[in-house]
Amino acid sequence: MKTVFTFTLVLFTTFVFSQAVKKEVLTLGTFHFAFHNRDIKKTEKKDQIDVLDQKYQKEIIDIVEQISKFKPTIIAVEVDPSLQLKVDSLFNSYLNGTYELNREEYQQIGFRLAKKLKLKKVFCVNDWGQNYKSIDSLLDKDSVESKKFTNYFYKNPDSSLTYFSNDIFKTKGIKAQLKLLNDENNLNRSLGNYFIGVFKYQTKDNDFFGVDFTTGWWFNRNLRIFRNIQKIETKPSDKIVVIYGAGHMNLLNIFFNASPEYKLMKVNEFLK
Repeated sequence: MKTVFTFTLVLFTTFVFSQAVKKEVLTLGTFHFAFHNRDIKKTEKKDQIDVLDQKYQKEIIDIVEQISKFKPTIIAVEVDPSLQLKVDSLFNSYLNGTYELNREEYQQIGFRLAKKLKLKKVFCVNDWGQNYKSIDSLLDKDSVESKKFTNYFYKNPDSSLTYFSNDIFKTKGIKAQLKLLNDENNLNRSLGNYFIGVFKYQTKDNDFFGVDFTTGWWFNRNLRIFRNIQKIETKPSDKIVVIYGAGHMNLLNIFFNASPEYKLMKVNEFLK
């Protein structure tokens, strides 16, 4: 009986400890401050803002101040790992006062937050995903089928069902936009975009062409991003902020919520 009790106690203690050491993660989904218009949703020039304008700079500084209350020790950003050395150099120049931040959110928020908290770097964790060979072989060709697929990607019967958050940064400010983008209901609705439209695309030889394409384009990409975050060397006491295009949070938040390693915090509770 004593042996059984001891074994049970060990299991219980192990379980409690495993729950206690979950690393807290705060995901901040953003719109792309530089408006590169590389995503499906484009923002016309007349509807864009310049985040370098003084009123937006004040707002960004306020956002950084509020996020800093989470006290992160690690900041992960949407930049390819191959550019880590370049980003390190820019960040060090920023710390030394010899570099002015550009419009990218990873600098406007990420660099500022890291400097305020006296962190040594920000971590580049982006990835572009990997397609099935059958998908790449078709998309690499300037063929009729490739052109047909590209046209269907942007113009398909489900286009009217696609959900995008309204752009309110120009009328209500950057913080209001971020709160809208990070609303849980809106993130769930945006995930639905990946089960319509191109997801249903079929070719003569592959009924699941759209499914396979979406798997690499979105699901594989975000799984790889999550894995890159996992690969960051951490201590149980570390807290992580992930600054990324808001669309990615419709999967990344699910991954963090489900993972036994992390505890997902709600960013809108910090954006007051």
